[in-house]
Amino acid sequence: MEDKMFEMLSKIYGEMQEGFKGVRQEIKSLDGRMTSLEGNMVGLGERMTSLEGNVVGLENKMDENLKALYDGYKLSIEGIHELGVKVDNLTDQVAHQEIKLQVIKGSK
Repeated sequence: MEDKMFEMLSKIYGEMQEGFKGVRQEIKSLDGRMTSLEGNMVGLGERMTSLEGNVVGLENKMDENLKALYDGYKLSIEGIHELGVKVDNLTDQVAHQEIKLQVIKGSK
């Protein structure tokens, strides 16, 4: 009976050792995958830093372009206002000339 118990315990011990080998291999595999993942994360961090630099550059360029567009808009509005004043002056002159013509025609 003791021999059977010893054989059974030896068999269980052997199976457990085999199971532990599998677990150890899985842990080593996981460790390798985690190391690879860490490397990927470092690469991703570097790419994110590069991307941030590109975004800042684009923002600066857009600020310059927006300022130029605003200045152009401002100049256009000022030009339109000046033209409006000139048109108003010409309209007043034409109206004044029409009154003079009517006076001249009326005096004949």
